[in-house]
Amino acid sequence: MRAAVDRAAVVRAAVVHGTGFRPTAAEAVAGLVLLLVLVAALWPGLLAPGDPLATSPADAFQAPSPAHLFGTDESGRDIYTRVVHGARDSLLIGVLATGIGIGLATVLGFVAGLGPRWLDFGTTRLVEVLFAFPGLLLALLFIVVTGPGVLSSTIAVGLATAPGYARIIRSQVRRTASAEFIEAARVLGRGRLWIVARHILPNVTAALFVLATLGLGQAIIWVSSLSYLGLGAVPPAAEWGAMLAAGRTYIANFWWMTFFPGLAIVASAAAATVIGRGIQKRNRSAA
Repeated sequence: MRAAVDRAAVVRAAVVHGTGFRPTAAEAVAGLVLLLVLVAALWPGLLAPGDPLATSPADAFQAPSPAHLFGTDESGRDIYTRVVHGARDSLLIGVLATGIGIGLATVLGFVAGLGPRWLDFGTTRLVEVLFAFPGLLLALLFIVVTGPGVLSSTIAVGLATAPGYARIIRSQVRRTASAEFIEAARVLGRGRLWIVARHILPNVTAALFVLATLGLGQAIIWVSSLSYLGLGAVPPAAEWGAMLAAGRTYIANFWWMTFFPGLAIVASAAAATVIGRGIQKRNRSAA
């Protein structure tokens, strides 16, 4: 029976992967956007060699033009250069916040999914209580206690997203732990740690990757929101949320100061979500 199941899995994998990966138009565009953001984060000088903090009062409030593609701000700083260089901070903070959330959720999910019934009950009730609060509210409460700052906002977003991830991971762990091949491994005398490392963790990894991809877009938005409120990065830092906060005073007359940083946030978050949904759909098709 196990051999038949394995052959069926091989056939499904061959059907899914053998025809080659064919992204949709939306996934192709999203991939291109994420590639540009990644290049901007790792090698910003390739796209914008200027200094994002360099001021030029004589050039203040210039509209978008060939000389300044995204215009300039109140200090004459080139907004295009700041948006490109701001990708590093925004993406790094988003990745760190997502990593904190996924890491904590993995611990909670495995403890609840593999622990005794009383531990599962207690952990699940705790996660449900935290999940009942809006995530951004939890982040704000954490910052109230610890104080504002980039580090605090990063940890706050990670902690706020963990309850939602933990519920999904617990469900995936319990589903995998009750599978027939896990029972067969126990009958063969395999130890608990061996089963977790060899079977359960690899099966949960795919779900973790999808969660991380989807969570990255959410984390970028939340971290930028906290910076916009003055609880994360603050002006003149070249961070997208901080740029929004600096430009809101002039939004009525100089729209480009908020439009382009906002566009970068929305495009990055949307692209990560589209890629995550695509991976999720293909994982379900291969299951």
